[in-house]
Amino acid sequence: MEEPKVAKQKKTWSRKVLFILGVLFILGIIALIVVAVVQNRPLPKNLKYGIVLDAGSSHTNLYIYQWPAEKENDTGVVEQVEECKVEGNGISSYYLKPVNAGLSLQYCIDKAQKVIPASKRKDTPVYLGATAGMRLLRLTNRAVADEVLASVENTLRASPFDFQGARIITGQEEGAYGWITINYLLGNFKQELSHSRSVTTSGALDLGGASTQITFESNENIESEDNSLHFRLYGRTYNVYTHSFLCYGKDQALRLQLANSIANIHNYSLLDPCFNSGYTRNLNTSDFYNSPCVSDRKTPTAPPSIRIEGTGNYNLCKQNVQEILNKSHCSYSRCSFNGIFQPVLQGEFGAFSAFFFVMDFLKLSKEKFSLDEVKATVERHCAKPWSEARLLSGKVKEKYLSEYCFSGVYILTLLELGYGFNSSSWKDITFLGKIHGSDAGWTLGYMLNLTNMIPSELPPSPPLSHGGYIGVMVFFSVFLLFVLLTCWLSFRKPKCLQKGII
Repeated sequence: MEEPKVAKQKKTWSRKVLFILGVLFILGIIALIVVAVVQNRPLPKNLKYGIVLDAGSSHTNLYIYQWPAEKENDTGVVEQVEECKVEGNGISSYYLKPVNAGLSLQYCIDKAQKVIPASKRKDTPVYLGATAGMRLLRLTNRAVADEVLASVENTLRASPFDFQGARIITGQEEGAYGWITINYLLGNFKQELSHSRSVTTSGALDLGGASTQITFESNENIESEDNSLHFRLYGRTYNVYTHSFLCYGKDQALRLQLANSIANIHNYSLLDPCFNSGYTRNLNTSDFYNSPCVSDRKTPTAPPSIRIEGTGNYNLCKQNVQEILNKSHCSYSRCSFNGIFQPVLQGEFGAFSAFFFVMDFLKLSKEKFSLDEVKATVERHCAKPWSEARLLSGKVKEKYLSEYCFSGVYILTLLELGYGFNSSSWKDITFLGKIHGSDAGWTLGYMLNLTNMIPSELPPSPPLSHGGYIGVMVFFSVFLLFVLLTCWLSFRKPKCLQKGII
């Protein structure tokens, strides 16, 4: 009679065990899900911001960059997120009233505050780099150049950002940072990392208002130490040739061409083949000769004002432009012009800034054209009467429109006669405006260099290390298997475990 009571007790005990095992199984499943979700949830972005102002000879641009606080291969992954063009001319134009140079930047500083989160502003470095316009002003009057820089420093220091400095960068720096920019944007550095074979970098051709730069990687011996750069990016050392020609930006080159022509006239009128026929301009010679690029060419007989009349002759314009590039002497094995050493051109080139703006206006930037096709297009533009050129110009400012004939001829002469491009190597030039949303220019390269000076931060990390995560998942998986095995044994005990079996 006692046997039923024992069976009832065993049944009750089995139910309790199964209940506990069921609860443990559910808890194990929940734990697995929670660990997986928490470990694999998207990590918060930890972004840093930086501001670079490009204070050029004709205007100033402000660029805002961002990059992850953690760094890739010791160089920050930087991208442009905003651009602001400062109203008015470049800061060097404020030499008569330097305080206005700083005030001119305020609009773009205010715009930057709207883009960068308030919590990030005090940690956002802001840099100003002044280029050839300020180099020329420093040559003319160092004290005034210092006053202009002090004015922009006061404005930037009063901003909510972390002001790091305003300085005049060298032509060599401008060329090098432009080269870094286009190769970064074209992905050449990352390709170096992901492929065992060597990837050819692209050369950089930069044309501003007061200077022009050529920079490219060379495997030749660079005979002039001033033109040689050695630096390390993304784990590789680069040997780079660079040179900056001060006074050979398109605006100052036009002055050089006009100065040569003015020296040969004997009245108040100048017929100039580099302007469209029908175009006229009155030139104040006092203002004209205040640039150190042409100040030594002023003649005692120069009238106070000269009337320029365009004739629109491509071939004559080309002759005039060729005269400002001195090819008569070279003390090295080979030179570009003005006695400056230049190794043999290597690889492809990206041409940006005014190179792009002029070619884009002439509709020569969207696809590859032969050198002869480019020459024919420039010649046709120069031959247009001024009235026709204005009719087809859209909203282009008259100053730029009137100079496109000269600029087109100058670019062709500089690249062909100056740097040595020919019909064959012309196809290696690509005219670049933006690459993947970022402007081609020296500022991004400058920012890339500056991020190397910002201490690297640990990236946001998951709660568990990879090994810890695997260990926890294995533990809970084994635990669940144990619970399932125990349940199975409780329901269907194997005969070998039953009492009384011999």
